[in-house]
Amino acid sequence: MSKLAKLFKSSPSSSSSSRSGQHRGRSGGPSPQEAINKLRETEEMLTKKQEYLEKRIEQELLTAKRHGTKNKKAALQALKRKKRLEQQLTQIDGTLSTIEFQREALENSHTNTEVLKNMGYAASAMKKVHDNMDINKIDDLMQDITEQQDVAQEISEAISRPYGDMVDEDELLAELEELEREDLEKNMLDMPSVPTIKLPSAHPSHPSHRATTKKRVEDDDDMRMLASWAN
Repeated sequence: MSKLAKLFKSSPSSSSSSRSGQHRGRSGGPSPQEAINKLRETEEMLTKKQEYLEKRIEQELLTAKRHGTKNKKAALQALKRKKRLEQQLTQIDGTLSTIEFQREALENSHTNTEVLKNMGYAASAMKKVHDNMDINKIDDLMQDITEQQDVAQEISEAISRPYGDMVDEDELLAELEELEREDLEKNMLDMPSVPTIKLPSAHPSHPSHRATTKKRVEDDDDMRMLASWAN
């Protein structure tokens, strides 16, 4: 059992004793939250008293300045009252510091108690969950999972292999080039031969001459293209 669980675990007798102690706490003194609220109320009261004293001190100082040396007695009396008020203000400052320290300590203690209590509950719950687990069975389970993952990987690799015989791509490229060469040779054989009879020439400005010249240029381009294919 964890230390936190032991801290908050009690026997029936101690539980009844604890309940009676809580009952005595409620009847004999305030709870932590009640004490914190009381301290806050006291702080608020003292803060208001501080503001009152500061205003009184300011008034007495103005009174002393107003009388000055013209009415020394009234001025001195105002300064004496100012000194007494300042002493009270100093005492209240010290009291507020003490109360603030006490309240913060009580709040921290109350918070720590609640945190420890909740941590004890969590530790008990975790222990209850782990009581139903067998570390040996967990090891076996993880081993089974690893084996099944290996089997799944082997199956995935098996079904992703290419089906049928592997073909050499270089052989296919060579066959494709051979087919293209055969088609080129066949096209060259099927083309009509170029006539060798010399046609009567026409005047350069004649329309027939211009048409003949254009046709000759196109034929020359076709021949050059066929020659490049043949090579």
